[in-house]
Amino acid sequence: MALHDARIVADVPNLSDLRLFVDVIRHGNFVRTAEELGMSPSYVSKRIGILEEDLGARLLHRTSRRISPTHQGEKTYEWARGILESVRQMQEALAEDVSEPHGSLRVSSSFRLGRNHVAPAISLLARRYPRLDVSLTVLDRPVDLISEGLDIDIRIGEVPEPHLIAHRLLQSHRILCAAPSYISRHGIPIQLADLAQHSCLVFRERDQPFGTWRLTGPKGLESVKVTGNLSSNNNDIIRQWALDGHGIVRLAVWDCAKSLRDGELVHLLPAYRWPADIWAVTTGRLSESTKVRVCVNFLKEQMTSGPFSLLLPNNLK
Repeated sequence: MALHDARIVADVPNLSDLRLFVDVIRHGNFVRTAEELGMSPSYVSKRIGILEEDLGARLLHRTSRRISPTHQGEKTYEWARGILESVRQMQEALAEDVSEPHGSLRVSSSFRLGRNHVAPAISLLARRYPRLDVSLTVLDRPVDLISEGLDIDIRIGEVPEPHLIAHRLLQSHRILCAAPSYISRHGIPIQLADLAQHSCLVFRERDQPFGTWRLTGPKGLESVKVTGNLSSNNNDIIRQWALDGHGIVRLAVWDCAKSLRDGELVHLLPAYRWPADIWAVTTGRLSESTKVRVCVNFLKEQMTSGPFSLLLPNNLK
């Protein structure tokens, strides 16, 4: 009986191997998984082989270029995600009475907001809570928190996913503006429809159809199709082109307040704006996590006061 029990214990899969398997499926590649985790590809392959032995099942189709899960691998992936999430919830439940949050925290945000405001705020967070291991990813595209293994997404604008929990950090909006040099050459648009005759700097935003600007004005919600000879998927580039006088741009007020104050940009069609609140988005399960809650509350504190605040002059609120 003792030998039988020992055999059962020996065949129970290692949690670290299950976690590694989930990462491998997410990346679809041993090499990328190894690079992210600081391991060698051969070690990753070896641990997956041990997991297959423990489970008595082949989990992966292996080719020279990539890997893909077998039917049993797909089942294992779903079970492993559930097991790991349950373990994480258990650890956090046991740590509720611990005053200092700890563990890994993966945060994402758009480039400009992430670099100029979220990153410095996280720097302060790390000083206050040194047991947190925070990773920040910046990218100007929608993210899938679950499939990409993210805990929090700091985003601007709508949160259409019904399965996510959105915590508002700050109320904000977008406005239209252009450099004085552009206005001197092309004039000021008088009504929203005039934008179709202007060069507009189009940014492929996370929450907007490309080439269409939605704005709220005296007539309520309106949409206008805009074009121009310059466009980019990077907001820093778009903003610089606007400062260089290449066209009209739609920017978050916190992102252009200083340029408006310094005369580098001019506010156009002030009766029109578009809501662009800043949200910390989490999954339903993680919304009650101690470390997530601490991070969200800290970011809200930093974005509404202090050196990285996004609060605006009264004339732009």
